[in-house]
Amino acid sequence: MQSIFQKAIENSMSYNDYLNLIDEKISQNASTGHEQTELLTDFTKLNRARMKRLDKTQQILPELEKAVQAITVPQTWLVLTESWCGDAAQHVPVFNKLSIINPLIDLRLVLRDDNDELMQKYLTNGGRSIPKVIALTEDYQELFTWGPRPASAQVEVKRLLDQEGGFNDAVKEGIQIWYNNDKGVSLQNEWITILNPVK
Repeated sequence: MQSIFQKAIENSMSYNDYLNLIDEKISQNASTGHEQTELLTDFTKLNRARMKRLDKTQQILPELEKAVQAITVPQTWLVLTESWCGDAAQHVPVFNKLSIINPLIDLRLVLRDDNDELMQKYLTNGGRSIPKVIALTEDYQELFTWGPRPASAQVEVKRLLDQEGGFNDAVKEGIQIWYNNDKGVSLQNEWITILNPVK
């Protein structure tokens, strides 16, 4: 696993570089990832606007801020993502805000489709769902993982999929409404639980 982690980190980018890559892809009327469709490009444009808004408006809960400040072990938060992923657009800006709180956290983003070997080690119910966070020590020991969405969001997604009989515009809209109403609280509460034992 160490070599897989090393390779992924070598292929990784900072949050700002990720944003710049997305902007570049949008200027080319494209998205990140190996598959290129008009729909994925449209998702990328929408997600970039959402990330810009979250960068400005997302508030970090005081308890989570305290948990992040308490981290004493240098660590890399390796995040599998893609520009077209709606869940990633909701969560990656939060991960960036958390990494800014504590300089011991190095947030590194990697594209799922370019890092399949890593992705295959962190499947969710057999699927390549993202975002997926893998927190690593300096010697590549896994501290924790998270993803692709908060448990309560997963329940809502399942409800919508069952109701609609599969993924469609109504499901997409329903997920976005859930995120808008939740305001990042479910994600942050899960991370409070994750980080409190990690020192």
